[in-house]
Amino acid sequence: MSDPSELPADLTAEAYPGLEFGDQEQQRLIKLAALRAAGLDPYPPRFARTHSPAQALAAFAAWEADHPLPTDGSPPTERLRLSTAGRIVSRRMMGKASFVHISSGAARLQLFFRSDDLTAPPYDYEAFKRLLDLGDHLGVEGYLFRTKTGEPSLHVEAFLLLGKSLTPLPEKWHGLHDQELRYRQRYLDLIANEDVRRVFQARTAIVRAMRRYLDEQGYLEVETPVLQSLYGGATARPFVTHHNALDQDLYLRIADELYLKRLIVGGFERVYEIAHDFRNEGIDVRHNPEFTMMECYEAYGDYHSMMALLEGMIPALAQAVCGTLQIQYRGQPIDLTPPWRRVTMRDALRDASGLDFADYYDDRDGFYARVQALGVELQPNMNWSQILNEAVGTLVEPQLIQPTFLIDYPAALSPLAKRSATDPQLVERFEAFIGGFEMGNAFSELNDPLDQYRRFAEGVTARRGGDDEAHQMDFDFLHALMVGMPPTGGLGLGVDRLAMVLLDQASIRDVILFPHMRPAKTAPPAEGTAGP
Repeated sequence: MSDPSELPADLTAEAYPGLEFGDQEQQRLIKLAALRAAGLDPYPPRFARTHSPAQALAAFAAWEADHPLPTDGSPPTERLRLSTAGRIVSRRMMGKASFVHISSGAARLQLFFRSDDLTAPPYDYEAFKRLLDLGDHLGVEGYLFRTKTGEPSLHVEAFLLLGKSLTPLPEKWHGLHDQELRYRQRYLDLIANEDVRRVFQARTAIVRAMRRYLDEQGYLEVETPVLQSLYGGATARPFVTHHNALDQDLYLRIADELYLKRLIVGGFERVYEIAHDFRNEGIDVRHNPEFTMMECYEAYGDYHSMMALLEGMIPALAQAVCGTLQIQYRGQPIDLTPPWRRVTMRDALRDASGLDFADYYDDRDGFYARVQALGVELQPNMNWSQILNEAVGTLVEPQLIQPTFLIDYPAALSPLAKRSATDPQLVERFEAFIGGFEMGNAFSELNDPLDQYRRFAEGVTARRGGDDEAHQMDFDFLHALMVGMPPTGGLGLGVDRLAMVLLDQASIRDVILFPHMRPAKTAPPAEGTAGP
């Protein structure tokens, strides 16, 4: 098989504007052309492997137990033959014999190539040496044995290139360190960083355990609309899209709440959804515009039953995934053992700063001045609720390292929660904190349709005053409440943030496979301009 002296026109950079063809890519393209010139498909449609590398290693361990080596030092009379496949991640090329490691997932398997065994063109030993690169996907057939150092290895009797890698992998297999590149090109991050792959496997284990826990508690998993004609359930700005056939603007949901409560009205007594929500907000270490929430609602429950659910579920998840309730987050020990601390928002703020927000219910300007004097950064047009949010977020929340329920919020902060029977200025609401930031939010849900109408109306007034995150008037939801909703407890839990804490990750981007990023400084050509 001879190499072409120059690249065919269809493999040059000019044929693919926007793709980067550096020197190493050029060398790989030459090999690609040589394969095609020999009539070989560098991207065949399938390969019938009998085992993954991990399965091959496990099968060999079991086979060895049943087939001990001859005691006289002679070669074994039986061999475990199989086919497997994976990406080439290392190689030691020698004269007439070479060693290669392939990887598929977390498992690596050593391959042994020998020139005397691979003599049939086009995939002979010379083709193996000249045309394969790190990163290529390779299918192999052969038998398993142990090298002199004891490493399980596959003696290759035939091989097939399954996917030619045209771009070199990261040079240092112990890690890809450019943080922005890791997020933008997560596929490289997963190849190069074993710890990253383990984080995302553990995140999946968290969600699986959460689903199992809720199912065992009698909750029914449901699905609610992502595209909504009227958004609600949280205070946030939405993303707007357009339905062409209906000529109607729609919104990506900011929360699942109002639809899940409709299901409570309809007679499902325990429901939950693990869903993607979307909020048109800033990006930082705890916020991504697209994120995962678990919301659940329980008829005949309240915010006390939601506390019990949460302090039962999170320890169960930690035990299942971490194997302990004593975890570390950013160097701080955290004990998830229930019961968790409960403190009212009013007491927590008074203890942290001496400020009693109840003194300022009807004095927005005085409240603004008092909070600003405590060193909290405020915007001039903030309303009373926003001022309180900033005060608590700055003065209280960073101190809530151990699991804590911050309870009993002012009604002005919570338009969907039931008022306290002892203080109508407050509602039965809590937020759960671990590691200094919010994990979840829960209410004794408001089921009085007339009170709900008044609070929606207050939101409409606030929107007219410039608060574009205030709730809108949702008449269909009000109609559902008028049909009748029983006393209900509801909970929203941030799955990404919980994964951050349980897996000790500094940023939400470290637990989202493909986080949203600002546009790269150098972007490919616009759609429609690339190509021959």
